[in-house]
Amino acid sequence: MCAHVGSETDFCSSPLLSPRGDARLVGMSTAKKHAPSDFPNRVAPRVADYADRMWSYDAFIMLLLAALVGMLTGLGVALFRHGLDGLFDFAVLGIGGRHRWTLLILPAIGGLITALWIRFSERGNETGVSVAGIMEAVALHGGNISFRGSVARVVGAIFTVGLGGSAGPEDPSVQIGAAFGSQVARRLKLSKTRIRTLVACGATAGISAAFNAPIAGVFFAIEIILGEFSGASVSWIVLAAVAGTVTSQSILGNTPAFTVPRYEFSAFQELPLYMVLGILAAAVGVLYVKFMAQIESLFRNLRVPAWTKPCLGGLMVGALAYFGSTAIMGTGYQAITDVLEGHEAGALFLFSLVFLKLVATPITIGSGGQGGLFAPALFLGAMLGAGFGLAAQALLGGYVATPAAYALVGMGAVLAGAVRAPITGLMLPFEMAQDYHIVLPLMFAVVESTLISQLIKKDSVYTYKLRLRGVELKKSEDVNLMRALSVADAMTPANELMPVRASDSIATLTEAFEASNHHGFVVLDEAGELYGVVTLSDLAELFAQKKPAQTIGEIATTEVATVHPDDTLEEAMRHFGMKDVGRLPVVDRRNPRRLLGLLRRADVVSAYSNALTQRQSSEAHHERLRMEVATRTELLETRLDDGDRAVGKSIRELNVPDDCVIIALRRGNRTLVPRGNTALREGDRIIALCTPAAQKAFLDILRSPTASPSAG
Repeated sequence: MCAHVGSETDFCSSPLLSPRGDARLVGMSTAKKHAPSDFPNRVAPRVADYADRMWSYDAFIMLLLAALVGMLTGLGVALFRHGLDGLFDFAVLGIGGRHRWTLLILPAIGGLITALWIRFSERGNETGVSVAGIMEAVALHGGNISFRGSVARVVGAIFTVGLGGSAGPEDPSVQIGAAFGSQVARRLKLSKTRIRTLVACGATAGISAAFNAPIAGVFFAIEIILGEFSGASVSWIVLAAVAGTVTSQSILGNTPAFTVPRYEFSAFQELPLYMVLGILAAAVGVLYVKFMAQIESLFRNLRVPAWTKPCLGGLMVGALAYFGSTAIMGTGYQAITDVLEGHEAGALFLFSLVFLKLVATPITIGSGGQGGLFAPALFLGAMLGAGFGLAAQALLGGYVATPAAYALVGMGAVLAGAVRAPITGLMLPFEMAQDYHIVLPLMFAVVESTLISQLIKKDSVYTYKLRLRGVELKKSEDVNLMRALSVADAMTPANELMPVRASDSIATLTEAFEASNHHGFVVLDEAGELYGVVTLSDLAELFAQKKPAQTIGEIATTEVATVHPDDTLEEAMRHFGMKDVGRLPVVDRRNPRRLLGLLRRADVVSAYSNALTQRQSSEAHHERLRMEVATRTELLETRLDDGDRAVGKSIRELNVPDDCVIIALRRGNRTLVPRGNTALREGDRIIALCTPAAQKAFLDILRSPTASPSAG
C-alpha cells in the first residue's frame, strides 16, 4: 500500500509496484519461451500489467473522493434549499401575503441580519468567496477556499434571499460544493492539481443538485471554474455530478427546477425571430454586467457604515417589489415556472419585470447581500423571451411558437451572454426540456448572444469584479516559458534586418561586417528570397585559404536550418543545439524561401527574460491582492517630500493609527524593514497596510497641514 498520500506525487505513482504491492517490474517479462501448458501463467501477468496501466490507486481514490464530495454537496444543497425555501414561505409568502406593507422592510431586515452575521462569523483570513472568488482560487491560489467563510456566506444567502432579496440559490450551492472539495483535498494534503479538481467536482455537484441537471453542471465546472478540458478531470467531475444529483434527489425529490412544457418548432421561418431574440438577450446580458459593476461601485463609495449598506439595499428592493411586482423577490423560480406553463400577464408587464430585476439584483448583491447571479439571469431570459413571444404572436399570429418556447430559449441566451458560458447556456434549457426540437433555435440564439456580448463588453457577470482588482485569470499551472513563447515573439522582423545579396561582392560583405557588430547575415537572391546565410567565419576561411571567390553567394551556406513564426522557442532551441548555429532564418510555412525574419540566440534570451520578469511581476501582484484580502486592508505607498511633517522623525514618533502598519521603506535602490527608531528621510517611499477608513488620517500624520496628501 502507498504511504505517501499528500506528497508531490499523489497516492501511488511508482511504476515498479503493482496494486498488490509486490515488487515485480510492470510490463516486463523475464521468461523468453513458454510451453503451451504454461498458458495461464503467461496470460495472468499480462492481464495484471494491463490493469496496472489502466487503473491505479490514484484514479481509484480520486473517484472515491469525487463521489464523496458530490454526496456531501448534494446533502449540503438540500439542507440549504430547505432553509431558504422555508424562510421565504414563512416570511415573504406568509407574513408578506397577509400584511403587504411588510414587503417594504423584509428585504431590509434580511440585509441587516446578513451583514451582522457575516461580520461576526468571518474572522481573519477565513473569508468566504463568491463564484468569482472560486474562479480566482482555482486559477491562482491552488484552490484554497475557507470552509468557515463559505458556510458563513451560504447562511447569509438564506437570510438575504429568504427574506425577499433578489438573488439566486445556485451560486451559494456552488460555494457549498467548492468548500467541501477544497476542505477534503486539503485535509488529505493533496497536490494543488488535485485540490483544483475536487473544487471543480464540488462546484459541479452544486449546480447539478440545484437544477437537477447533471450535464449542465459538468459543463458549468469546465467552462467557468476550470476553464479547460482535461480527460481525467472530466471523469471525476461527471461522477461528482451524478453523486450530487442522486443525493439531492433522495431528499428534495426527483423533480426539475422548472416545469417545462413540450416544445414545438413551428417553422424554419421563425429563425429570424430567434435571431432578434438573441440580439435582445445579448443586450440584457451586457446591461446585467454593467449594472452590477456600477451599482456595486456606488455602494462601495457610499460613506456609511459597511453593515448598514445591505439594509439600505434591502429597503430599495422592498420598494421596487411593493410598488412594482413581488415576482422579483427571492429566487424568482415561481415566476419562471408561470411563464413556462403559459400563465403570462402581458408583454409589457413581462418587459417591466426585466427592468425591475435588472435593478433589484445588482442592488441586492452590490450592497453586500449574499446570493447568486445565475438564477436572476435565467429570470431575465424567461421574462424577455416570453414577452418577445407574446409580441411576436400579436404581430404574426399562429405562425409563431408559444411564448413558453421563446422563454426557454431566452433563458439560455441571456445566461450565456451574462456568464459567457455558451455550452452551459445551451445544455441547461435542453436538459430541462429534454426535447431535441429545441436545440436548433437554442444554439442559434445562445451563440449569437455570446458573440455579441463579448464584442460589447469583455467581462462576464463573474469576472468584472476580478478585473477591477487587476486579476487576470489565466492557466494557473506552471508552464515551460520556452514552450509558451513563439518564434514570432522573439525574432527580428525582416524589415529590420540588413540582408546582403548573393550577387554582392566580397568587398561589400567585408564593409558590412566592419560597419556592424553582427557575426552573420542573411543572404537573399535576386528575387529577394532566401538564398542562405553567411558568417564571419566563412569570410575568415576564405581569406585564410585564399580561395578564389568574387561574390557572397560563392561562400554562403545554402543548406540552412529554418524555423517558422508559429514554432515555439523550445523547438527553435533544438535547432540551435543540433546545428550549432547562432542564427536561424524565419520563413513562411507555405513558402520556405520567403524570409520573414531572423532569430538569434540573443533574441531567445531576451524574450525569455522579459516573459520571466512579466510572470514574476504578475505573481507578485496576485500575492499582494491575497494579502489585502486576508487582512482586509489595502496596500498604500506614498513618497515623503521636503517639508513633510514626518521627515526627520522616527517611526515611533509618528503615532501611526492602530489600523495601519508600516511594513517597508524604499530608500533609493534599497528596501528597508522599518523599526521603531528608524528615522525617515526626504525621498523615502513608505509602504503600509491600512484599512480604507484609516488612510486619510495616516497620510495627514505623514504630511504637513499645508501639503495636499496623496498616495503615490
